[in-house]
Amino acid sequence: MARTASGAKHIEAARELLKKARTADELRQAQSVLLPLELGLSIEQTARAIGRSSGATCTMRTRFAKVAAGEMAAPRSKRELRNRAKANLERERQILDEVLPDAASGGVVVIPRLKPAIEAKLGKPISLSSVYRMLARHGWRKLAADTYHPQGDPDARDGWKKNSAALWTKS
Repeated sequence: MARTASGAKHIEAARELLKKARTADELRQAQSVLLPLELGLSIEQTARAIGRSSGATCTMRTRFAKVAAGEMAAPRSKRELRNRAKANLERERQILDEVLPDAASGGVVVIPRLKPAIEAKLGKPISLSSVYRMLARHGWRKLAADTYHPQGDPDARDGWKKNSAALWTKS
């Protein structure tokens, strides 16, 4: 015989979460608490109803009880979980506004030239891929690549180009 579900003292908090749930995970968590308490379902039946395994359902119930009792902090949203971030999203937006004033009016954004300006504002070195991801996070698209290598020699580049157009013209 299965034991009865615990957590009756958190039933009001689960009802509130059920009303205010904004994500499927929040809804499932509220259901994992309410279904056994209000309908008398077992953990296996509750797991089947919410589409999770028995272990995951039990973990959801335990985590909800700990958060409701104040023993554990509520999990943060995925947008807040930017581990190793050089700056928060608002600071990134400020930096991009400062270094991209002409690009906002239709100018071309060249990333290798932009990277040192962003590094100076952050006070930390960052990789080129970080600059690309930062721009993508803030809605920048259609970025132009640099047209030449910064350490290249323009005279050597001109000498390398084919300049025999007269030989290739059609007669």
